[in-house]
Amino acid sequence: MQIRLDPTSRDPIYSQLVEQVERLVAGGELSDGDKLPSVRELALRLRINPNTVARAYGELETNGVVVRQRGRGVFVTAPQHKLTERQQLELLRAPMDELLLTAWKAGVDLDTVLAVLKRRAEELLATEE
Repeated sequence: MQIRLDPTSRDPIYSQLVEQVERLVAGGELSDGDKLPSVRELALRLRINPNTVARAYGELETNGVVVRQRGRGVFVTAPQHKLTERQQLELLRAPMDELLLTAWKAGVDLDTVLAVLKRRAEELLATEE
């Protein structure tokens, strides 16, 4: 499970963690039944407070993404429903912001970004077939 937190982001660390786990689930990198690292283990790995991980896991449980099994750990649960359009867009927000900021800092205009994005999407779709 690859998690990258941005300590300079305005988004709280627990929120970044929730967003990334949801993205991993939505992208198929984590699937039903996969066990997540323990609170302590993930906190050590990410060098953050265990309470932050516990808060993120609690929110993920509330969102129906994970289930806690006493004495066993935290597991990804099969989605009970598809993500709403709002949830889909929220999952895309951070990576899109990062892409756009990187492009603008490099002097790449929006039309070029959109053209490259479209071309890349076509390439990825072609490899899936």
